Amino acid sequence: MAPAADVDLYAPFERDVILEVRSSKMKAMPGLSVLSGIDKRLREGRVPVSMTGLDDDEHDLVFHGGSDKAILGYCSSHYPDWQAEYPEAASRFQPGGFGENFVTRYMNERNVCVGDIIQVGEPDIGPLLQIPAEELRSEGLCHLTHGMVLPGAQRGTVAVGDQIRLVERRWPKWTIERVQEYLHRKQDDHAMNEELAAVEDLGIESRGNFQKRVANQKAREKKVAAGENPDKSEKWKDYKIAEKKRQTERITSFTLEAVEKDIEAGDAQLGSHARLKLPNGLIRSYSIVSGNPNRFELGVALEEASRGGSKFMHGTAEGDVIQVGRITSDVQPKGAASQHVFIAGGIGITAFLAMMDTYRQIHWQTILHYAVRSEADIPFPKTLDLLGDSVKLYDASKGQRMDIPAIMKNLGWNSYVYVCGPSRMMDEARRVSKEAGLSEADIHFEAFAADTTGDPFEVEVANRGGKKLQVGEEETLLEVLKRNFYDIPSSCEVGNCGTCKVSLKCGNVEHRGTALMEDEKKDSMLSCVSRGMGKIVIEM
Repeated sequence: MAPAADVDLYAPFERDVILEVRSSKMKAMPGLSVLSGIDKRLREGRVPVSMTGLDDDEHDLVFHGGSDKAILGYCSSHYPDWQAEYPEAASRFQPGGFGENFVTRYMNERNVCVGDIIQVGEPDIGPLLQIPAEELRSEGLCHLTHGMVLPGAQRGTVAVGDQIRLVERRWPKWTIERVQEYLHRKQDDHAMNEELAAVEDLGIESRGNFQKRVANQKAREKKVAAGENPDKSEKWKDYKIAEKKRQTERITSFTLEAVEKDIEAGDAQLGSHARLKLPNGLIRSYSIVSGNPNRFELGVALEEASRGGSKFMHGTAEGDVIQVGRITSDVQPKGAASQHVFIAGGIGITAFLAMMDTYRQIHWQTILHYAVRSEADIPFPKTLDLLGDSVKLYDASKGQRMDIPAIMKNLGWNSYVYVCGPSRMMDEARRVSKEAGLSEADIHFEAFAADTTGDPFEVEVANRGGKKLQVGEEETLLEVLKRNFYDIPSSCEVGNCGTCKVSLKCGNVEHRGTALMEDEKKDSMLSCVSRGMGKIVIEM
């Protein structure tokens, strides 16, 4: 069946026809170690439909299937656009290419609305289905990737040629495309978030996202009403050390529990780190290995050249109280990647443990290259054991060395790379990734700390009355700005995230950190780690 290219995608949908019916069992895909049900084959004759989808069709239930994602439909009119967008892979963009159960001619994200009730075939034979707003997406490709997942509402059978008829339209304002506009691109439209949070026929995941946004906005408004500025300063809360456990000779884990629980805290983001304010005046960031904002686990290595952070933590006892500030993440999981490759050394593994465990549970293909001094220096071994054969260990005591150039050179297609470890490892990975042709969008560097010291310099803040400030050898531009203006946003403060970026209007800068793209360095700088040379002029 040739893809349709002559369909008006904006025409109101009232009737359509099933061009193909497809299903599949879960199986391994070429080049991947995970199982998938995307490779669906044509079905002939009448195929039974139940509350959970087509007969003999299997799903990865983490993402697909179940009563609210029973059947995936996709409009064949989209395939010519895909072929034009990616001519080198045009042969792959054919009906069935996105794992759809129903290949249709007219129904698409622009003419189908949330909650639409549709009749497939004759009422006494075919099923009655409803449209939620859960969607098939492929980030970073194009806007035509949206599919429609139809939850089974009535049993029956379907076959090629069956008519599809719109029976009832409950939410005429909300086409699938319009819902996705606010779900993914206009997330800060509070009025629309409230309206969509009230749409009962939205899928569980989508409606939950809108409801969470509404709750966060109301909490923010409550703080403003109480005279607080939610963006002005970091809030520090008391946490007690509920458990302290020696992981290795150098590494100790700490479970911190909030003295006063936050019932609206939710779950920690993947790749989260917590900022700790220690009684000795130091502020340090540590990766969260597991847990949530009310109770979480950290791993801290005792550094030989410690300036007091790791030494203090190792000297604490269970029951001691430590203040915790922001719990944030600067890692954006790349759902469109075919393979997730982690490169870690020593304590750097703690930045990725929670992420890799989650990826394993949702069947994303992961590979971990992990370098250690010896097997006795591996923290959290039980979590690593769960990753099974995806772990490639390099034991220095046995003469084994991680070959980063070879790893970068032999990456699988559409891989995304995450790196965390000693400075020497990070520097080599940066150099080699460029030589291997990886762009800044293909790799994430996670640093625990950064060298922020250097020669003193002068900064003029152009949009604050031209005020001139001096930055000393042992302090950062961010610290000086906060001391003088108080309203400077920041998060990781080691150059990973870019929250503290300021505009560079004049002068030379020694750029540090990984958050800025090369073209951004011409007119921006990271105030937490980068340093001016002589005199610079900035705007905040």
